[in-house]
Amino acid sequence: MTATDQPPSTPDKADQALAGGDVIPLRQAIRAWFAISWQTFGGPAGQIAVMQRALVEDKRWIGQQRFNHALSYCMLLPGPEAQQLAIYTGWLLNGTRGGLIAGTLFVLPGVLALLALSALYVSFGSTAAVTGVFAGLAPAVAAIVVQAVSRVAKRSLTHPLLVALATVSFAALALFSVPFPAVIAAAALAGWLIGHFRPGALKPAAGHGAGDGPPPLIPDDALHHEQPGRRRTWRILTAGLLLWAAPVAAVALLTGADSVFTTQGLFFSGTALVTFGGAYAVLAFVAQQAVQTYGWLSAKEMVSGLALAETTPGPLIMVVQFVAFLGAHRDPGSLDPWAAAVLGALLTTWVTFVPCFLFIFLGAPYIERLRGNRGISAALTGITAAVVGVIANLALYFAEHTLFTDVADKSFGPVHIALPDLAALRPAALTIAVIAALLVFKLRWSVLRTLGVCAALGLGAAVVGLPGV
Repeated sequence: MTATDQPPSTPDKADQALAGGDVIPLRQAIRAWFAISWQTFGGPAGQIAVMQRALVEDKRWIGQQRFNHALSYCMLLPGPEAQQLAIYTGWLLNGTRGGLIAGTLFVLPGVLALLALSALYVSFGSTAAVTGVFAGLAPAVAAIVVQAVSRVAKRSLTHPLLVALATVSFAALALFSVPFPAVIAAAALAGWLIGHFRPGALKPAAGHGAGDGPPPLIPDDALHHEQPGRRRTWRILTAGLLLWAAPVAAVALLTGADSVFTTQGLFFSGTALVTFGGAYAVLAFVAQQAVQTYGWLSAKEMVSGLALAETTPGPLIMVVQFVAFLGAHRDPGSLDPWAAAVLGALLTTWVTFVPCFLFIFLGAPYIERLRGNRGISAALTGITAAVVGVIANLALYFAEHTLFTDVADKSFGPVHIALPDLAALRPAALTIAVIAALLVFKLRWSVLRTLGVCAALGLGAAVVGLPGV
C-alpha cells in the first residue's frame, strides 16, 4: 500500500464526510474505480470480493460494518447489487458525482467488451482466442470468490447464530430452490428476532473489521451529510424518471412504436424492475421472451451470449446487451444493421442500469439514518449474514459451471441440487483454478496480477488446443 492509495486517517476526514466534502480527492477516487472496473469478473460474488478487498482491506476507505450495511440494502433492490454497492460507496466517498462516476465506471468495461464481442460473434460466429483468454479468467475468479467468502464470513459472522443463519440461507438456495426474496425476507425477520431476544449476538467484532491497520476514512458510526427530505426525493425522482424514459420516447418518435428499438426499450425497462435475486433469477424469463416471443436470437445464441457475459467484466445482466445487439442487427428497419445493433445494445444498457442510480440516490440517505434504529439494524445484520450464504451459493454455481461442461439439476423429494457430471471435468480449467488458488491464498498475489497470469494461461491452452477450454 502506498501513500497515494492511503491518505492519512484523521478526524478532519470524518468531519468532511459529515459536512459534505470529498472524503478522498475525486481524481484519486476515479483512478481507484477505474482499476476496480477492470477486475469485476465472476458475477456479484467476484465483484463484491474485489470491492471488499480494494476499499475495505487495502485502501481502508470504508469500514467493514458500513460496507455490510450498504450491501444489505443493495441486496433488497432489483438490479445488479454489486453495481448498486459501487454507487452507494461512491456516494459515501464523493457525494452524488462520486456515485455517478463509480456506477458508470463499474459497467463501462463490460459494455465495451461485450459490444466488441457481439460484433465479433455476428461477423465470424467464433471468438476462440478471446474465449480462451476468458476461459483462463473464469477459474481464477472461482478461486478469488472462495477467498472472498472466507474473508466476508470471518468478519461478518461474529456469533454462532449468524453462522447458522448464513448456513441455512445457503442451504435454502442451493438445496431447496427457495426464491431469493423469500430468503432475504426470512433473514431480515431472523435478524430482528435475534436483535430482540439476543442483542449481544449482534455486537460487532473487536477492531475495525478489516484486519490490522489504521481505522477507515469513513468510520462505521459517521453519518453522511446528505439529509433525506421530500423536496430532494421529488427532485431526484423526477430527474431520474425523465433520464430513464427519454431515450425510449425518442426512439419511439423517430422509429415508430412497433420498431425493435421501442420494443426492446420497453421490455428491458420492465425487466430492470423485476431482477430481484440477481441476473440468474430473471434470465430464464428474458431467454424465453427473447427467443420464443420476439425471435431476436436462437436458444443456442442465448447460451453463447450468457457465456460471453459470464467471462466479461461487469454484471451478468449485461447479457441483455448481447440479446439486443443481435435482435436489432437482424431487424434494423431503415437503419444500417450495424448502426441498429449498436443503438439497440446501448439503449438496452441505458434502461437496465439507470434505475440502479435512481434507487441508490433515493434510498441511501434514509438507509444511513436507519443505522441508528436498533430493529432495522438488526434486520440488516440478518440480511448481511444471509448474504454470506448467497455469495457462497453463487460461488458454488460459478465453480460448477466453470470446471464442468455438464451440470444437471437433480431432485430428491424436496431437495433440488445441481450435480456436475464428473466425466465432464475441464482439466485445463481445473489446473488454472488450482494455480489461481495458490497465487491468492499462498502467495497472496493481487487480484489483477492473478487474473493476468490466468488469462495468459487460458490463451495458451486455447492456442495448443488443450481440452476444457
